[in-house]
Amino acid sequence: MSHSATIPTVAGIDVGKHFLDLGFFPAAKPVRQDNTETGIAKLISTLKQRGIRTVALEAIGPYAYPLIAALRKAELDVALADPRQVKAFRSAEGLIAKTDRLDAALIARFAQRMSEHLRPAPTPDQITLKALSTRRRQLTELIAMEKTRLAQALDPAIADSHRAVIKALTAACTEVEAALEARIAAEPGLARKRAILTSIPGIGSRIASVVITDMPELGTLDRKAAASLAGMAPHPTQSGAHPGRHAIAGGRPCLRTAFYMAGMVAARSCPAFREPYRAMRTAGKPAKVAIVASGRRLVVLANALVRDDTTFEASKLQQGEAGRGEENAASPAGSDP
Repeated sequence: MSHSATIPTVAGIDVGKHFLDLGFFPAAKPVRQDNTETGIAKLISTLKQRGIRTVALEAIGPYAYPLIAALRKAELDVALADPRQVKAFRSAEGLIAKTDRLDAALIARFAQRMSEHLRPAPTPDQITLKALSTRRRQLTELIAMEKTRLAQALDPAIADSHRAVIKALTAACTEVEAALEARIAAEPGLARKRAILTSIPGIGSRIASVVITDMPELGTLDRKAAASLAGMAPHPTQSGAHPGRHAIAGGRPCLRTAFYMAGMVAARSCPAFREPYRAMRTAGKPAKVAIVASGRRLVVLANALVRDDTTFEASKLQQGEAGRGEENAASPAGSDP
């Protein structure tokens, strides 16, 4: 093998709170740097010295945000890998040992051999939108918890304390929501996507913002990939003579919750969704299964409308009836999610 054939072309980074471990494919000596501004600069210098243009990380958290910003500024290609797929890749290689350095090299190998499963790292604006959406969800959950405690409070002083906390949390949630809405409105592309999403039965303002922040790929996927990413695709479990069953699994939990709730509303308020829902219930399907099917129709419909840059009403006028077209081709009637 020539020397040039052994030069690493892809790097993987295992991100920790204190350290960044850099691995390569083809294999080369791993590098560890502190997860600080200085350490990130040294890591980028190493990448440039080795002529590496593609860097892969597992799905990121706050510890990786400064790194991603610096990698983008250095004009390096940054991609993300699903941790579950990386773990499965390790098992497929028959590996047992696990350390940060080994993980970095594993991510590099995964990026080279399974490049079709990588996705682009979020932009700084997407990271900010996601953080605002997450904070709103956290505050909403805290408010719900405090309301539950208030209902159980017998002492007037304790009840007043709960009310004060609820008031403060509500004010904070309103502030965060206003900041999120302002950022979406300020970006024409996001504002248009929001207008399309809120035109769809069952998808209100809050669910639309969750879809915008947590599913930036919407409109660029095929219908099956969109449903799977939203956690609304039925996956079969069958072996031998066993009839098996279909169950939803995977996807992004916040999207699954959002589309489930939207599916419930759409099945009650819109004939295009109410009729298939009732047909499934008449056929003996449980209510939850029928609601999931409605949610899946919404995902496919939203993906198609965003792709075609048209609203639900405009689509109805063009097609003659809501629910026909690509979203109807994905109709899961009779399936068992």
